[in-house]
Amino acid sequence: MELFKDTHFDFLGRQRLFIAASLLLTVAGLASLIIKGGPRYGIDFLGGAVMDVQWAGAPPVSEIRSALSGRLPDVSVVEAHDLAGSNELMISARLAGQTDLPALRQTIDDALARVGRTYSVRSFEAVGPQIGADLRNQAVLATASASAGMLAYLAWRFRWIYGVAAVVAVIHDTLITIGLFSLANKEISLTVVAALLTLIGYSMNDTIVVFDRIRENRKRLPREPLRAVVNLSINQTLSRTALSSGLTLLTALSLLWFGGLVLNGFSFALVTGIIVGTYSSIFVASPILVAWEQVAPALSPVRVGGVQ
Repeated sequence: MELFKDTHFDFLGRQRLFIAASLLLTVAGLASLIIKGGPRYGIDFLGGAVMDVQWAGAPPVSEIRSALSGRLPDVSVVEAHDLAGSNELMISARLAGQTDLPALRQTIDDALARVGRTYSVRSFEAVGPQIGADLRNQAVLATASASAGMLAYLAWRFRWIYGVAAVVAVIHDTLITIGLFSLANKEISLTVVAALLTLIGYSMNDTIVVFDRIRENRKRLPREPLRAVVNLSINQTLSRTALSSGLTLLTALSLLWFGGLVLNGFSFALVTGIIVGTYSSIFVASPILVAWEQVAPALSPVRVGGVQ
């Protein structure tokens, strides 16, 4: 199935507009991170406690939030929509200062008792600050390791500049997504890190599809300039990109609209990452190849994957 046939869009002719948009989003996100002192981490990374509370009827969420916020400054109350008919709430709170775990639970219990409804505590779990710091370091290490592994693969499979272009595009996607989280004042939790790792693989796969077509067309059209070959390759893979990214985006949008607060961070990362990752494959990774050929003419034509 093809949505677009024999298209001849000049994608590289519009690269400056999209690069300017990328720079604007990146700078805005970084400025927000600097002003706010870094990302807004969730309980998973900062340390705290999560209480799973089941109510006899529909829980009065606004009353519960009001009762808790007066006692705990950093508290989150999320409805567990994924458990149909369970009437559950997930209450998350940080361990501030010298507050110990029993005292934190007692504070939450006292606040819930003032609501005047019947409830039962299904679970009460804690994450220490040290564990949170370890999780944060492991998340950074996992992201860096994934990028390094893909750089090594692309350098072997294609050529090192292709790997650099793809990794730059992935870093671009990650920075913009984290920046948008900061601009929207959303928390970064372990589920968001999972979404970011998913997007790194998704964006890289999309970029590899374009690069593979560029390699094939360079072999087929050895006398054509790289700019023309890149434009041709992007047009040839346009239908595949639109179908795969479009369908995935629809799924992510469904999660964002109907998934509730439990999945909000995860789905928000997917939606923004899919959009940013799709255009970075076209307007960030591909132009890097053309720019490299312009600044290093002695290396062009180059040997790509064993082919001139």
